[in-house]
Amino acid sequence: MKATLKNFRQPARKVLLTAKALRGKPVAHALAMLQMLDKKVSGPMRKLILSAVHNAEQGGAKNTDALLIRDIRVDQGVMLKRWRPRAFGRATPIRRRSSTIHIELHNSV
Repeated sequence: MKATLKNFRQPARKVLLTAKALRGKPVAHALAMLQMLDKKVSGPMRKLILSAVHNAEQGGAKNTDALLIRDIRVDQGVMLKRWRPRAFGRATPIRRRSSTIHIELHNSV
């Protein structure tokens, strides 16, 4: 089953560090890892995994304890563009990046 988190206000390259650690792990192990991890993304990622597990239950999966994280994909989301005043009347752009996280689970059996 799948779940998606759109426009999470953190750059994709920071979220990707956590996503790489969770790819291929059992759901219970991934949730335990996220609980011990001291990153901003750990809370929303935990909720996203629980949402995917719930989607699997609603889809008719019998054994949700045997679910594995097949794929976590982190894409760049929308970018807020702002301008910062600088010296001599110039302005420099500020890009506030966000990310979109896609997760896919499957049974290990």
